[in-house]
Amino acid sequence: MALRNIREMGDEVLNKPCKEIKEMTPRLRELIEDMIDTMYEANGVGLAAPQVGVLKRVVVIDVTGEDLFVMINPEILETDGEQTGHEGCLSVPGKSGIVTRPNYVKARALDIDMQPYEVEAEELFARAICHELDHLDGHLYVEKVEGSLVDVTADEEEDEEE
Repeated sequence: MALRNIREMGDEVLNKPCKEIKEMTPRLRELIEDMIDTMYEANGVGLAAPQVGVLKRVVVIDVTGEDLFVMINPEILETDGEQTGHEGCLSVPGKSGIVTRPNYVKARALDIDMQPYEVEAEELFARAICHELDHLDGHLYVEKVEGSLVDVTADEEEDEEE
């Protein structure tokens, strides 16, 4: 596996819609494995392919450090409720903002073996799914921020990771 460079806000690739994945290939499997390693190395809870410069509809999410989800061609089927809270992004380093998202999400995707599955998520996991799927359509969370972005200090980042 290899770590990939995370693209940052201002990079045009982050504003482009991604292409649907038709089949699993060795190259795609390598991309997914690299994305997983890159996400963990950066202490993120999710990473979308465009964040590493690849316009494919795939994300990886792990909000607990123990429950990894690979989501190929993901789509949200249902949402409910509302949650408002701080959100950050590996592509917008050192910043966070207040964003309102659904508190419940039901999504469908393909796993790394191209097998379909559905997942129900609440709270941080629901927020992460919405955030990462936005990346696949060329959107960053900063478009949804209520108010303005704030600088995140090193102390705050450590608190958020615990």
